[in-house]
Amino acid sequence: MTLANSQSLENSAILFTLKSVSVWVFTLTVCMIVIGFPMFILVVSLSALAAFVLNAILPFSSILFVSAIVIGVHAFGILFAAAWLTSKGIHPQEVEFLRWLNGQENPLHTSVYASCPLTCDLSQ
Repeated sequence: MTLANSQSLENSAILFTLKSVSVWVFTLTVCMIVIGFPMFILVVSLSALAAFVLNAILPFSSILFVSAIVIGVHAFGILFAAAWLTSKGIHPQEVEFLRWLNGQENPLHTSVYASCPLTCDLSQ
C-alpha cells in the first residue's frame, strides 16, 4: 500500500511539473508573438541579411538554413526559459501579472469612459 501511494505521489509531481512547463511554454509563446512583434522587423532584416550573405556559399539552401536557425533559436529559448522557470519553482499560477491565464480579472482597474461625466446623471 505504501509503495502504491508513493508511486502515485511521484506521478502527480511529474504531471504537475509537465503541466507547469507546458503552461509556461504557452505563455511565453503568446508573449513572444504579442509583445515581441516589434522585434519582428529586426529579426526579419537580420535574417534577410544573413540569407543574402550565405547565398554566395549556399545558393539553394541559404533561406532555408537561416529560417531554420531563427525558428530553432526561438523555440529553444522558449523551452529553456519554461524549464528554467519551472525548475526554480515559479509556477504560472503564482505570477501576479498572469491573472488572465487563470481566468481572474484585475480588480484594481475599473473602466472610466470619457462621456460618463456628461451622461451618468441623465435619467430616462
